[in-house]
Amino acid sequence: MLTSLFRYERIRTTKAKALEIRRSAEKMITRAKVDSVHNRRIVSSRLYDEGIVAKLFTNIAPRMKERPGGYTRILKLGERYGDAAEVVILELVDYQLASEASGRKKAKKQNTAAV
Repeated sequence: MLTSLFRYERIRTTKAKALEIRRSAEKMITRAKVDSVHNRRIVSSRLYDEGIVAKLFTNIAPRMKERPGGYTRILKLGERYGDAAEVVILELVDYQLASEASGRKKAKKQNTAAV
């Protein structure tokens, strides 16, 4: 699940699982902020996909460089039908929905076309 969090930057899971994943994710991002061979090996021992390790060190960690902690956010969705487990969304704090990002690009294109 930790690999999925870094791949998609937003996952839907139960609250108990999200709290456990959050602990590991925070530590991984803190390690990735300093790009060294030692940190890459420690992170690689927990994440088995080398592409995700590269994304963590080259894309995610630099975005969090100025942030001292609190890299993830938990949004409550309610209870799951069937077993009443509390379902949440676990996401990175700087995550943007695809529709928001495309909306900003369209607005930017319209502003430049008007000039």
